[in-house]
Amino acid sequence: MAKRFERSEHSDRETELLEKAARLLPASARTPTMSLKAAMIVCEGRGSKLVDISGNEYIDYLLGSGPMFLGHAHPAVVAAAHEAALHGSSYLLPNEPSILLAEEIVAAVPCAERVVFASSGSDATFFALRLARAYRGRDKILKFEGGYHGQGDHVLMSNQWTREAPDYPQPSPNSEGIPQSIQGDVLVAPFNDIETTADILTRHRDELGAVIVEPMQRTIPPKNGFLAGLRTLTAENDIPLIFDEVVTGFRLAYGSAQEYYGVTPDLCALGKSISGGHPISVVCGRDEIMRYAEGVRRLTGDYVSLTGTFSGNPISCAVALAIVRELKQNGVYEALFARGRRLMQALEKHLGNAGVPVQVLGEPPAFQPWFSDHEIFDFRSSQGADAALGHRFAQLLLDRGILKAHEKFFVSMVHSDEDIDVTIDAIECEPERRRQRRGTEIGTTIQRQGCTHHRRRIRHGASDLHSPRGRGCAHSRH
Repeated sequence: MAKRFERSEHSDRETELLEKAARLLPASARTPTMSLKAAMIVCEGRGSKLVDISGNEYIDYLLGSGPMFLGHAHPAVVAAAHEAALHGSSYLLPNEPSILLAEEIVAAVPCAERVVFASSGSDATFFALRLARAYRGRDKILKFEGGYHGQGDHVLMSNQWTREAPDYPQPSPNSEGIPQSIQGDVLVAPFNDIETTADILTRHRDELGAVIVEPMQRTIPPKNGFLAGLRTLTAENDIPLIFDEVVTGFRLAYGSAQEYYGVTPDLCALGKSISGGHPISVVCGRDEIMRYAEGVRRLTGDYVSLTGTFSGNPISCAVALAIVRELKQNGVYEALFARGRRLMQALEKHLGNAGVPVQVLGEPPAFQPWFSDHEIFDFRSSQGADAALGHRFAQLLLDRGILKAHEKFFVSMVHSDEDIDVTIDAIECEPERRRQRRGTEIGTTIQRQGCTHHRRRIRHGASDLHSPRGRGCAHSRH
């Protein structure tokens, strides 16, 4: 019988590094769950697995917060990065991989007529908003409560971490250090409520430079007609509509969420799914808006500056180009959706059998179990969910060798049927006994010694990390 998963305690080396991280890296000393005991130092990732420096191997649904769409160290990504690096890493001048990648994006994404590269999702949304405001000649933007659009001052408001939500359309800053003057340029509407949105937009249309939205807001899908209604409203008022597809781009479909949901914006931001973990993001959209970034306009003054030292660098673009080519292969999205859908259905079934009120929201490549017995359709309805239970669930999964993000499961193109089986087994254990318990007893779900998950070996594919426990990370052995 294969040894069941037992999470090793922090090694001396990992403890030392965690202490250094806490002292030296105030913004980066993160934990995969809300519990400090979940803290880890990552050694390496291969395929669908992540290994910490103490030798624990996890099935990874965090995926670096989404960018590892092809899994860790995918051969095509490694080869592309290696080959590109042999020829230099950054030129600031045009290079062939960036041109070929732009060509692929224009062919794939419905709104894309021209492309600008940047280095992060925050860059991309920031640039898209600047373009829209220049085109429109107005300063204010409208965003949706609970939506996340990066770290720019204008959009770091009324996101999913909002603690006290004011009346619409007033924003609520999510960080100290944001100038109070900026709040006056941000309007907030409720996601999935086209009537309230229409009222706000109509009252402020002469002030608005842009409307920005996640087409799937975090893991909350759009209601039927919401995105189409938003498209109609913005088009009628000639207000650029921006889709923030940093998460959904190339993930929900090859043509991104705009293809999947059948609604085409004026501009969109892309990034994570084609990055392979490298610094790249994309702004793309209609020519009449994108042309404001043409360098020749510096001479006439009607120019929008969208530049960065590493934007469009050949390594990042070569990697993204390799990923796009992988995503064009027959059947890859069908397999992804089948595996993701199976895990979504299993979460609802087995947690429901345990008497835990749950609804699994999102789409098969990215979703989240919300512990609530009432419908969740926007930020305010999500606030009634049991967040503490969600954190506990994530921690208990981690103790079973399953790593997920705070907000969602990300399913990659390389998660195998066995990965899904092992994850389901971790959730399923002894449903007859769990039916007698309520949500606060969710630990029973994944803490029974006899469940199938304990009798499986989590294989690491072609990796040499088949059985890392007890031997530590190769990088830390001296």
